[in-house]
Amino acid sequence: MITHDQIRAARAMLNLSLKTLAAECGLAEAELAALESGQRAGDSRTLESLRVAFERLGIVFLASGEDDPGVGPGLRLRRAATADEGLRPENLNSFNDG
Repeated sequence: MITHDQIRAARAMLNLSLKTLAAECGLAEAELAALESGQRAGDSRTLESLRVAFERLGIVFLASGEDDPGVGPGLRLRRAATADEGLRPENLNSFNDG
């Protein structure tokens, strides 16, 4: 389950307004504000719709200790692929090394 701190951080990381996030996940702005502030816990269906919306926008959620033992839950922003990132060294061969 995602936490209210992760919700707030994910929205900030993506620079989304409550209005935009509400449109992305199909929830009311007031409900989102209450979830972010911790005033409301949110049911599993609500949190799942938020998680799916954030992941579609590039957020990766991390569970407690997933990235570093002893560290609480967090998140990362998935880097968007660019059109031409070139070839990774392990994929080079005599046909494409030119």
